[in-house]
Amino acid sequence: MKRNIITIHEELCNGCGICVEACHEGAIELVNGVAKLVSDSYCDGLGDCLPECPTGAIEMIQREAAEYDDEAVQQRMAARKLAAAAGGTGATQPQKPAGAQHASGGHDHGMGHGGGCPGSMARRIERDAAAVPAGVSAPAPAYSAANSNHNPATAVSERPSELAQWPIQLHLVNSANPYFDDCNLLIAADCTAFAYADFHKDFIRNHITVIGCPKLDDNAYYAEKLAEILSLHSVRSITVVRMVVPCCGGIVQAVKQAMLAAQTIVPYREVTIGIDGKLC
Repeated sequence: MKRNIITIHEELCNGCGICVEACHEGAIELVNGVAKLVSDSYCDGLGDCLPECPTGAIEMIQREAAEYDDEAVQQRMAARKLAAAAGGTGATQPQKPAGAQHASGGHDHGMGHGGGCPGSMARRIERDAAAVPAGVSAPAPAYSAANSNHNPATAVSERPSELAQWPIQLHLVNSANPYFDDCNLLIAADCTAFAYADFHKDFIRNHITVIGCPKLDDNAYYAEKLAEILSLHSVRSITVVRMVVPCCGGIVQAVKQAMLAAQTIVPYREVTIGIDGKLC
């Protein structure tokens, strides 16, 4: 049948993920950082996503398309919610876009909490405040002609890690873990810790930390997972750290949607970091 349906001009898409959040039917996903229509039958043709796109990449057209299937949409959304609510049972996570993997080795985070991987086992990290005394310098690294432009005299004192728990990937954490109780929650985009030099000292310290990439991952899943955490625990505060690039705005939208879904409004702070590593 010929009907109204969206089309996505991929060359205009900046991967911000806002349309993914705006589509209540879950018809849009990010695949390799580009918005894609998952299935014609998931698109109701009402255009909720149209006013949300900052680059005008989405257009409503008329073409031959399968009928909108509300039953299929409800089944899909219910399956995603059930998977998110499965917590640490090792159940399958809500579907991620094909190819939505981090560049670091193409590691796919779409497994359950642990899911048979010992490296994903939840653990609390106890820090010894006296482990690295203040003012104790790290050993000077070896320097050669290849890196002679680095000056050993500028080496700073060794700084201990401030990470308080493991895992930190939002796809891997168990929403029911007690370390979320009465915590200050840090939600950070993946790139921020690489761009900002004092990330541990200024952000991770005294926080429970979760990270994710709003461009490559499923922001709808992030919103569901964060809403579950907020529903299960009394969180003291939320700090969101994002990069200045537009596609990083998806993590902010996910957090705000999570607070609304959980009907929990907590003290909230948003920090933006420039690609030069400075606070914006």
